[in-house]
Amino acid sequence: MLVTFPMSSSDRPENEAEDLSGTTLRVYRYLFRQGKPVGVHEVQRGVGLQAASSAHYHLRKLLESGLVTETPAGYAVDRVLFEGMVRVGRFVVPVQTTFAAFFATILFFLLTVLRPTQVYAVWALALVMACVAVVVFTTQAILAYSRSAS
Repeated sequence: MLVTFPMSSSDRPENEAEDLSGTTLRVYRYLFRQGKPVGVHEVQRGVGLQAASSAHYHLRKLLESGLVTETPAGYAVDRVLFEGMVRVGRFVVPVQTTFAAFFATILFFLLTVLRPTQVYAVWALALVMACVAVVVFTTQAILAYSRSAS
């Protein structure tokens, strides 16, 4: 399942940035990655907190800021804050990763299936463009992932 979550920074309230830091941000990321409601003890184990009361405290902070909702099954993300991220199963990756994979596939086909017996200028140009695209989008994906991890 491939779902994108674009959200402009103008849609965010100002106080969410200060609420999401440290352990609270780690709890939010854990809930986001799960993609389903989880209980307090699951959050405690998943984030590596010492006590369930710590998990409950951070969940309450997220609940008060309107980022998560409480359901009978547990807590679930109500509003998505990550820009340019794509959820693939339980993994959250930058959208540039999909572009890098697309151009890597094109590069693979250019080098194997579409390889001519003679080198033509159009084929060489397509090869160079695919290589550049793979490098650019891979670099952008790494930068986006490192920004989201910090």
